[in-house]
Amino acid sequence: MKLKNLNALITGGSQGLGKVIAEHFLREGANVVLCARSEKDLSVTRAELAQKFPSQKIAAKTCDVADETQVGALIAFALKELGSLDALVLNAGIYGPMGPTESVSITEWRRAIDINLFGVLLPCRAVIPHFKSGKRKAESGKQNGANKKIIVLSGGGATNPLPNISSYAASKAAVVRLGETLAEELRPFHVDVNMIAPGALATRLVDEVLAAGPEKVGAAFFEKNKGWKAKGAVPLELGANLAVYLASAESDGITGKLISAQWDPWKDLQQHRDELAKSDVYCLRRIVPEDRGKKWS
Repeated sequence: MKLKNLNALITGGSQGLGKVIAEHFLREGANVVLCARSEKDLSVTRAELAQKFPSQKIAAKTCDVADETQVGALIAFALKELGSLDALVLNAGIYGPMGPTESVSITEWRRAIDINLFGVLLPCRAVIPHFKSGKRKAESGKQNGANKKIIVLSGGGATNPLPNISSYAASKAAVVRLGETLAEELRPFHVDVNMIAPGALATRLVDEVLAAGPEKVGAAFFEKNKGWKAKGAVPLELGANLAVYLASAESDGITGKLISAQWDPWKDLQQHRDELAKSDVYCLRRIVPEDRGKKWS
């Protein structure tokens, strides 16, 4: 088991990718705390997982990850239930308003930023002191010295424009740069921070795009989502397996990277650990003419 006795908190864990990640973590021996906004969905998911994995600790608490008070209560709850935390998986997210940027509700636009960006920032701020404290104990020989892990689910818009879903695109690009920054801040404390691009997933977000219609999201993006709905998209298991890898000791020292579950050779990344640490591979960076073989000055 790759995650035996690892304690993890997973946001947005009641459905979709978050639920699949939780199931994969439990299968690999982890204990988990799940959070989501819907108490009903959480209760159903917790009961289902508890039946499948009766020997592991599974707890759940409702939380709006954009609310600092609720996040603080969530972290306290997780520490009380599990005793400690080793991994934080930040999966909660929404598309936000769909349509030309100048026409959508600015209130809804801000709400998407609150959930997608502050919903990453606030849990990180709340758990980092615990992670730092745990590492100090590890170095004194009182605890397992394995690296702590922060795993952020990124997505469409982080590396490419996403017309008509601008708040989602902006927030997902922002969480990648936030993750890269936290990775540098936390490197001395042996806390690895990585981002996952899970690929196009046939989750509730596809249904939201289809409900919005081509007039709001654009004909091309609407047709893509129709195809994903009809024929299937990237399996949720790919992103979940990558999350398991990034939470495991096998990936210790790999940090500050945006990794594609679908396209990158992540199963063997530990073989390139030293190279990755010295390069900007799998990072957001500005491209200049010389990078494309051009000289404009």
